[in-house]
Amino acid sequence: MSDDHVYLTLVEGHEDDTRWAFGTGFEDPLHGVNTEVPEGVDAGLLVADCVALGDDALVAAQRLGEWVTRAPELEEEVALANIGLDLLGQARLLYSRAGQVDGTGRDEDAYAYFRDAADFRNVCLAELPNRDFAFSIVRLLVFSSWRLAHFEHLASHPDPVLAAIAAKGVKELSYHRQYAAEWSVRLGDGTEESHRRMRAAVQQVAPYLGELFAAHDVRDQVAAVLRQVTEAAGLPMPVWQTSPSSSSTDVSLPGAGRDGNHSEHLAPLLAELQVVARAHPEATW
Repeated sequence: MSDDHVYLTLVEGHEDDTRWAFGTGFEDPLHGVNTEVPEGVDAGLLVADCVALGDDALVAAQRLGEWVTRAPELEEEVALANIGLDLLGQARLLYSRAGQVDGTGRDEDAYAYFRDAADFRNVCLAELPNRDFAFSIVRLLVFSSWRLAHFEHLASHPDPVLAAIAAKGVKELSYHRQYAAEWSVRLGDGTEESHRRMRAAVQQVAPYLGELFAAHDVRDQVAAVLRQVTEAAGLPMPVWQTSPSSSSTDVSLPGAGRDGNHSEHLAPLLAELQVVARAHPEATW
């Protein structure tokens, strides 16, 4: 199976050619959307969902930003930066919605810059360091496939704001998944060294799949994508635990990040992300 075949089959249903980073277009995804919480929607659960999904996006964007000046080629540096900007845009919208609903009036900066690691609810996969380019590609493939499948469900959420955010995110995430799938096939079916690194990356990412499915169970959709890509790349299908306890403090098990249990890698990442805002809390940009 060629790179192009994988790419074309994955884009079915997502034919929009928009691939620009958040903020470069002219369409406001929330224009005309009623911001009142609909009757029957639990405001507390809505806030929790928005914060958790915003945290996933913010932390993943920060890791992607670390490839700037370090990516294998300039084109990939720009692509990874743009993917990070898409996720940052999603985080901003999700945090803003949480602030509207939680009654505190907190804005996106308050959520991003003035919470400690224990207050974050991102999945642990997002916070792991970039071991090498292969690891970042496999992580992006898994993360974007999982998030895309979940956002497709959220596009029909009863809260119109979250539904609009998800609908916009579907277009972005479909490209993120396509980008990662193309590179996965290219590296997996490339040189002996690139194949070795990709096999190692699959093994490193696999233990965190259980946590993703505990947070949002879209395993069938994700498994179908991973099976298609790994077969084309000549890579093993990742195997994950299916039913460990969600209360475990082991960061490789489901529920850890959503419960506020993180690896030792999150606090340093947030320290770098938050240092300027915390040093100048009253500054405006």
